[in-house]
Amino acid sequence: MEKWSPRTDLAIESALIAEQQNGGKVEGITIKEEEKEETKVTTVEISEEAERITGRKAGHYVTIESTDLRGSDSSRHAAISRVVAEEIRLFIEGAGLSKDASCLIAGLGNDLITPDSLGPRVTDRLIVTNHLFKLHPEHVQTGYRPVSAISPGVMGMTGIETGDILLGLIEREKPDFLIVIDALASRSIERLNATIQMTDAGIQPGAGIGNRRKEISRHTAGIPVIAIGIPTVIDASTVTRDAVEMVMKHLQEKSGREDDSWKRSFLGNIGLLDENEKHQLINDVLTPAGLNMIVTPKEADLFIHGAAAIVSSALNEALHDRPPEETRSFFAG
Repeated sequence: MEKWSPRTDLAIESALIAEQQNGGKVEGITIKEEEKEETKVTTVEISEEAERITGRKAGHYVTIESTDLRGSDSSRHAAISRVVAEEIRLFIEGAGLSKDASCLIAGLGNDLITPDSLGPRVTDRLIVTNHLFKLHPEHVQTGYRPVSAISPGVMGMTGIETGDILLGLIEREKPDFLIVIDALASRSIERLNATIQMTDAGIQPGAGIGNRRKEISRHTAGIPVIAIGIPTVIDASTVTRDAVEMVMKHLQEKSGREDDSWKRSFLGNIGLLDENEKHQLINDVLTPAGLNMIVTPKEADLFIHGAAAIVSSALNEALHDRPPEETRSFFAG
């Protein structure tokens, strides 16, 4: 029977799984937590030695977590966007890029599928200036850098690997660095639509749902790559497992008991299985029946609208020292 492997694109989840499976801290993985503007920011450093254990590429990962991402509070969205902008600036500085370095932004995904449309929705709201620098450089105010953007679509629509499209464009336009935006998969209900991940390790589109496409990274592109993503989907076996865990926790709190005999009386020997064993069992039941679907919350359209505003505003603020006044209206509606 095939061993269950958690579907996730999030480095923080992979790092925590590795620590859980190894019974404690894993050499080559460093996790640091802090709070900025009432928002949790977790930095994960993964070394080359820890790549095999975590299944994540070596690199620097920043995870921004807030349940306010799911809401409609414009002031909180603006605050989260400022945090994201600050972290993007740190990635740019860490790559040794100057303030006038040119940037190509690629919004990955399928605009016709709501939970996969984050990338295209972000590129729709960006301040693109590359054409102005080429055609009318004398009219470009100070504080702006050359920025171009593209939504290359997905292989099922274009018949071309997204990575190949971007590599061809990079060879032709020669930007100094690339920023890639994509929707991700999570193994945790708590992080679904409540997390933003940024990394300098690049991205492999579709990896979180088992549909791996060509890697887009500094190694393949030849220039620094910053990947930004938000988990918008989760598999059904994870939702089922989390629901069972929530029911167990609720009944334990009501009864005041946590001993093994109580767990066995509620779910038999299944009640004594650990988290991974329960997930393996649920996955083994759902997958052969074709029921281990990839799912998204019913509010996906509203969430994607707000998330695209947060990420695009953060990019505009981080890439340009003087973004126009209209970018601040993103959070008005």
